[in-house]
Amino acid sequence: MIEGRVWRYGDDVNTDVIFPGKYTYQPMEPAEMAMHAMEDLDSSFAKEVKPGDVIVAGANFGCGSSREQAATCLKAAGVAAVIAKSFSRIFFRNAINNGLPVIELKEGIDAIKKDDTVSIDFEKGVVNHEGNTYHFPALPKEVLAILQDGGLIPHVRKALGKG
Repeated sequence: MIEGRVWRYGDDVNTDVIFPGKYTYQPMEPAEMAMHAMEDLDSSFAKEVKPGDVIVAGANFGCGSSREQAATCLKAAGVAAVIAKSFSRIFFRNAINNGLPVIELKEGIDAIKKDDTVSIDFEKGVVNHEGNTYHFPALPKEVLAILQDGGLIPHVRKALGKG
């Protein structure tokens, strides 16, 4: 279960505004990537995001290229989860691989505003917002295990006894 302050965005937030393409081929550690998160969409994000904050967006979040840095920079910035009406499939997978929870929520998205607070129970499939409860399919235990271990690589290392 997490609770966080909301950053609100619309439809079609693409990987190029999540992590600007101009940095794609510059070697950076995740903490450096976080300093550029959402830079071309919201110049205040990287400076003001706090660990545990939640991004809430419209449809097709993470569309565009397959670059993994988009999920990596959000996770490194401290984003606890992304809730959206829908996701690009490759962003969805990259996020899980990075240990960043992503929730597809069809109802209630439009009621959630910037700076609101939401709580998410991944095991029960529930988002709570201002006294309202919205449901999503609970995350499978395998996905929960990957998220709890911090991403796919740490999860595999742990499974192999090397973590």
